[in-house]
Amino acid sequence: MPPLRRPSTKLQAALGALQGAPGAPRVRRDPLEDEARFLRSWFERPLVTGSVTPSGKMLARTMASYVDPRMAGPVIELGPGTGPVTEALVRRGIEQERLILVEYNPDFCRLLRTRFPRATVVQGDAYDITATLGALVHEKAAATVSSLPLFTKPLEQRLKLLNAAHAMMHAGAPFVQFTYAVVPPIPERCDAGTYTASRSNRVWLNLPPARVWAYRRP
Repeated sequence: MPPLRRPSTKLQAALGALQGAPGAPRVRRDPLEDEARFLRSWFERPLVTGSVTPSGKMLARTMASYVDPRMAGPVIELGPGTGPVTEALVRRGIEQERLILVEYNPDFCRLLRTRFPRATVVQGDAYDITATLGALVHEKAAATVSSLPLFTKPLEQRLKLLNAAHAMMHAGAPFVQFTYAVVPPIPERCDAGTYTASRSNRVWLNLPPARVWAYRRP
């Protein structure tokens, strides 16, 4: 019987990382691990997390496409979770230093600080961004990108969030929001004329399929 071969150094490192061995190298991000984190968070706080899975790549890319990297100012992301939309924003050309990520879940905050070390991660209430970010935002923002479960809140609170976000942004800058619903998360028409709305095609490759809405104040 031939002698047993010792595991390779790479295999030992991988096994050590999976088992949490001290000094083991960090394992490349696994989408299944992120889905497990989301599912656990959803079971613990269903009205806060709002989804059992993170946004898919195509949905994240569609949301990021509404942000113009050439517009000056920070880019605010509300409810980034494990960071799929954040990653799409970086790929879009937004420097990490411009990103302000507002996340309620402390576990997600720790993960975001590891994955995006040069971004500003704020643990706080994204629905009250005036109080949460008042001391951090010193110039008009280029965009606000939201993955918040808006339908868990009354319409009055959704409109208050939209108005607060627009007050922190350049004129014409987008408030970007996705939804799984067939109706918009914030009404498409504004009787007061304080904002305009546009929508993407339905992103069928996302599970479940979703649509992106962008709201702008003239």
